[in-house]
Amino acid sequence: MSEHPTKKRLGFFTRLLDDTGPGERYRLAEAQIVHAEAHGFDSAWIAQHHFHADEGGLPSPAVFLAHVAANTSRIRLGTGVITLPMENPLRVAEDTAVVDLLSGGRLDVGFGTGGTRESFEAFGISPERRGEVYAEYLGIVRRAWAGEDLGAGNRLYPKAPHLLDRIWLATFSANGAKLAGEKGDGLMLSRTQPRPADNHDARLDALQNPMIDAYLAALPAGRAPRILGSRSLFVADDRKQALKLAEAGLTRVADRFAAAGHRIPGRSLEDLIKALDSHVGTPDDVIATLKADSALARTTDLVFQVHSIDPPHEYILRSIELIAAEVAPALGWTPDTAPTRIAAE
Repeated sequence: MSEHPTKKRLGFFTRLLDDTGPGERYRLAEAQIVHAEAHGFDSAWIAQHHFHADEGGLPSPAVFLAHVAANTSRIRLGTGVITLPMENPLRVAEDTAVVDLLSGGRLDVGFGTGGTRESFEAFGISPERRGEVYAEYLGIVRRAWAGEDLGAGNRLYPKAPHLLDRIWLATFSANGAKLAGEKGDGLMLSRTQPRPADNHDARLDALQNPMIDAYLAALPAGRAPRILGSRSLFVADDRKQALKLAEAGLTRVADRFAAAGHRIPGRSLEDLIKALDSHVGTPDDVIATLKADSALARTTDLVFQVHSIDPPHEYILRSIELIAAEVAPALGWTPDTAPTRIAAE
């Protein structure tokens, strides 16, 4: 299948990890999404994590997105991802159908298996069975959205067959990408991913290009590809300030990895940026490193997040502005609407 001519879309992603309590995290994340909408971003994505505050700050994505929908008007809202094995699939189908209605049809739904072993055990799911449960539950969600009989004549209300065209699947493998392609779903590529045991220095695009190839080859004829490339990006007006904040954030992550028994080779800032697949600096700095990412160039959706750097809120807002004004246009994105002036936070 040939490469696609689709116009690129720009997304903002958050795991809601601002350095504060949960209520303030939610308020700041909402403000960041509102800011992204005002500056022309096409989509905003949020992650779901249970229990572990340092990994992600939001266990209830549907609740949060319903709130954000009431305070935005244009920007699409997506889950990146719902950890489906830890959910009741019919409740997921119902909640997403309601949020999509409340948002005026702006919802995209990304699914994944999840990765934190202890979280599965708390929900009564064996981590070893997560792939099996994921496949089963995803099938149930699809059948519910399609309006099929769910037993005893029960069918999903409100109806949501259109959500079948807004599924995104996260994966680290070419086989997972192939499965997404066969169903005509969107493919979600992570900001970083594990390296093969025999190639610790593999570039991220070297791992993800075969996934894109498998996805495009499996995509049904006439089905437009949807390929989301998430990347860790922090851009600032001053290079020294950007690197200072990056060193603090990436060191925190490296310390947590070390405490969990995972080793990052080297401790210099350059080592950490490379190991955590981060892009940091001024607009010119990050444009150069992002342009070198051949997998990102093949995506339909450029989605940027400040994790694992996690700078203070005001720097996130400025990063959003610089991405929209300078970085994303250099990567082929053009806004559908002119930026809206809003009061500074």
